[in-house]
Amino acid sequence: MNIRKLKDIQELTAGDGVHLRELWNPNSQDSFNGRYSLAVARLAPGKSSKPHRLVTHESYFILSGLGVMHIDEESERVSAGCAIEIPPDSRQWLENIGTESLTFMCIVDPGWRREDEILL
Repeated sequence: MNIRKLKDIQELTAGDGVHLRELWNPNSQDSFNGRYSLAVARLAPGKSSKPHRLVTHESYFILSGLGVMHIDEESERVSAGCAIEIPPDSRQWLENIGTESLTFMCIVDPGWRREDEILL
């Protein structure tokens, strides 16, 4: 059985400026047999991720907080319980417009690799 505890995973800062803890990634963990990566991320109040593109498919699920998701020319408010599909090669960024951390899960398929992310 393969179980990871979020509290045991070191937080890092991704290229887009989001703080995250990566639970699964087939590109960096020998013990994970899936093809996707899964991370829990957070943005502090008043902060935004940097605009970027991924060549892979990505989904966010908002756990807490209030934000605005920007995908290409569209922008929409998001909050706890929102699932967001981000098509490959879309210009995207997320901003925290609330007073608490914006916390969300990220799923990237196939698994996230630094070379698949392009900062704009």
